[in-house]
Amino acid sequence: MASSSNSLICIIILLITSFKHVYGCYESIISFGDSLADTGNLIRLSKSNKIVASSVLPYGETFFHHPTGRFSDGRLVIDFIAEGMGFPLVPPYVGVMKNMSSSKNSIRGVNFAVAGTTAVDISYLEKRGIKNPATNVSLGTQLEWFKQMLPILCDSPTSCKEYLENSLFLMGEIGGNDYNHPFSQGKSGEEVKSLVPAVISAIGQGINELIELGAQTLIVPGNLPIGCSASYLTIFKDSNKKDYDNSTGCINWLNEFAEYHNQLLQQEIHKLREIHPHANIIYADYYNAAMQIYKSPKNFGFTSTIVACCGGGGVYNYDSKRPCGSPSSNYCDTPSSYVSWDGVHLTEAAYKLIAKGLLQGPYTIPQMNYGLYNKGISDQ
Repeated sequence: MASSSNSLICIIILLITSFKHVYGCYESIISFGDSLADTGNLIRLSKSNKIVASSVLPYGETFFHHPTGRFSDGRLVIDFIAEGMGFPLVPPYVGVMKNMSSSKNSIRGVNFAVAGTTAVDISYLEKRGIKNPATNVSLGTQLEWFKQMLPILCDSPTSCKEYLENSLFLMGEIGGNDYNHPFSQGKSGEEVKSLVPAVISAIGQGINELIELGAQTLIVPGNLPIGCSASYLTIFKDSNKKDYDNSTGCINWLNEFAEYHNQLLQQEIHKLREIHPHANIIYADYYNAAMQIYKSPKNFGFTSTIVACCGGGGVYNYDSKRPCGSPSSNYCDTPSSYVSWDGVHLTEAAYKLIAKGLLQGPYTIPQMNYGLYNKGISDQ
């Protein structure tokens, strides 16, 4: 797929350590991940008799006005990245494969993310007594899908080399479910912490595999501050008062856990940069991009941070037995003033701010300045 056949979207990557700029021009966005990035794969993969929350209102009602399979009231970080760089919204892999009548030259990206996905293979968790109730898809599965689809996206070694070099790869967010599942199933903090090295290794192997295939620019997000999540705040609602941050209401040790994951992830990225000095591996600091909101919500127009907009009641409006979208759930009038959408995922308004923090700085390492041909993030 020659670059002359498509208009290129460009960003500038500021390499902090050398004070140089690297210019990246992209023909497509390729995404992997879980429900923070899923734009409609899980609902297409699920059996007809299994209702997925994101397939019913009020999911999708803010921007799309109907459910799309996104686990939010509207757009996700990947949508804002695509929009901000002038791309169309990235379609889900399963939807693309079911509609291959369109010309492959019109495919400007594919999203392989599936809600519930883990970084490690499901067998690794099952051996440790951990179940994945959402899907049997892992990061490895998504990478296999991509490799199987590559001949559709490009049809010769030369065109595939150009396609991979001219694609922007989003590796996640991935890894959150490797911890969500065991925490929700009663595993201790120490047990879950022991999983982190394997999770980081799986992410690192995925990044390495993509680079060896020919990928040159990859954005790798870290974990969000899970101690501020309504679901975790509900699970650990009997925590000691000293466990909470007085200013945010978040649980400190859970946020420290997320920071531990992010620290090891950045160490892994550093190793991969040394192995592949030609590749641009960009760490996306979801944690601090979100924490700025939790620390100063009024500065960003939020009135509620840790209580879910849509849920089944309780202190944090979260009940796993009465999830958002169920007949007995309730729904706030102004999602844009809430950070938490359904207790697990964030609102479109929160995702938009995180995306701005990535594209406009300062929450990527190295920093991204996407000012060459960008169309900006819509205020819609």
